[in-house]
Amino acid sequence: MIRSALVTRYLAAGASVVQALLALVPLVVLRLIVDRLRSSHPDLGPLIPLVLISIAGLAASAIFGVGSTYLQELATEGIVCDLRDQLFANLVAQPTGFWVSRRGGDLTSRIINDISAIDTLLASASLTLLNSTLQVAATIVLMLVFSWQLALVTLIVIPLGILPLRRAGSRMGAARLRVQEQMAVVTAYIQEVLSVSGARLVRADGRASEELSRFGAMNRELRRREVTAAMSARWFNAATSMLGVAGPAVLLLVGAYLVVHEHLSVATLLVMALLLSNRLGNSLQSLALALTEVLASVPIWKRIFVTLDDHPSLIESPNAKAVAPGAIKGTIALEDVSFFYPGQATPATVGVSVSIEAGQRVAIVGPTGAGKSTLVALIARFADPASGRILLDGHDLRELTLESVARSIGVVFQDSFLFNAPLSENLRYVAPDASDDRLWDALRSAQLEVVVRGLPEQLETIVGERGFRLSGGEQQRVAIARAILKDSPVLILDEATSNLDRLVEQDVQRALERLFEGRTVLAIAHRLVTIRDADMILVMDAGRIAERGSHAQLILQDGLYARLYEAQASSFV
Repeated sequence: MIRSALVTRYLAAGASVVQALLALVPLVVLRLIVDRLRSSHPDLGPLIPLVLISIAGLAASAIFGVGSTYLQELATEGIVCDLRDQLFANLVAQPTGFWVSRRGGDLTSRIINDISAIDTLLASASLTLLNSTLQVAATIVLMLVFSWQLALVTLIVIPLGILPLRRAGSRMGAARLRVQEQMAVVTAYIQEVLSVSGARLVRADGRASEELSRFGAMNRELRRREVTAAMSARWFNAATSMLGVAGPAVLLLVGAYLVVHEHLSVATLLVMALLLSNRLGNSLQSLALALTEVLASVPIWKRIFVTLDDHPSLIESPNAKAVAPGAIKGTIALEDVSFFYPGQATPATVGVSVSIEAGQRVAIVGPTGAGKSTLVALIARFADPASGRILLDGHDLRELTLESVARSIGVVFQDSFLFNAPLSENLRYVAPDASDDRLWDALRSAQLEVVVRGLPEQLETIVGERGFRLSGGEQQRVAIARAILKDSPVLILDEATSNLDRLVEQDVQRALERLFEGRTVLAIAHRLVTIRDADMILVMDAGRIAERGSHAQLILQDGLYARLYEAQASSFV
């Protein structure tokens, strides 16, 4: 995309060169006309073709200008589109831990607000920079042809306007960076508070007035920074405008001296002082502003490239193998697996080794912070272990494509995420080509068909943000139906029923029994009574497997599992 954009920019530059040269035609014609009118017997006849040539030159210049603008915009939007794609691709590829320490609103602001600022820069400043540079160069060349003395004066004056550019650009850049940073704060705040969960919390706790006050303070700070940035640009514009007036005045004074001493004709002075100098002044002012805009954009570019340079720690091997889900039976082996979260000295898992046969049902239990979720996240390859390896049917996960792993392993999370879209679209997220009949079969297996039949638009019902139009149990059963549609040989349940009441949990458990058939199942369990029939129970403690065995075996061991089970005994049905 960037390469084609560069080719388009070269074409745009060529069109701008032609436009700049054609724009000089009226100036040359004007000088010829004034010279003819100053003759002792002026003839108006030849003036008509000269006027027509002038008009034709202006028209052609305008056409090439439109073409140049079109090509510039095409190239600009191509670059911006490519940048946005790269940012999104980089963020999507980040492991789960990346999002824990970052605010989604800040990253959203980089994709939207920062890229929009770059879009504005490339669309206006870069086009102005090219056109103004060409106009300045063409105008100076013509001035050299008309009068090298005045051209020399011009070349002496120009640097006076360029010297302060760097300082002005750095000030404007700092001001704009502060605007983008505050914009990110406001975006993140809005995204959190105006979500369904955020809005409910604000209403439930009666915090509307406090949140209005917080937003007002953020918004006023954004306004202050916007005004500061605008004024830093305005002062620079005022300085360049003064130079644009002073430059032609100096040129006119020097030209008058040359006319008096018969080194310059009045016609040439008229064209250079009134037209060329005015054209040059405007072009220089536009050029100075464009250069300052470019310099001021440097901090924003840095923000974007800081995100792009934050390479995902989860990288697919260039020689990774693609394996179809049908070829995977579901045998899993962990060999001395350890994992550290970034910035934490204590490992989340330490030396975990276990073999799971295809079709086995394995429960993972333990106290809070024992490493249960980390363990299943590693098996799903949401992250790679710091040491050791994880095998799926004998394949190291790092030797398989990310897509192969994702197709082979289905995950039902504790909090089921649903898009604010029709129910059918949420189900087809894992099976885009699934027919309506297949969707109904999955809903039937998930004990949800009756509920969906009762919805106003059935499969086409919009479920709302995060599925809030459905109850918690219904959301979980939609997630189960989605897992049924995915039909992966390995299934991970990350405390999929811990937030449900007992009656709803019974419905979900019946749905899960359908889902378990013929699959390797790893289930993080909060309520131990639900996993008594597991083929193997892994008891995690401080990142290690402290105990393993069946329910009966672990009860007889009278260890950590037995204590956990006994602590929950009063709540068993």
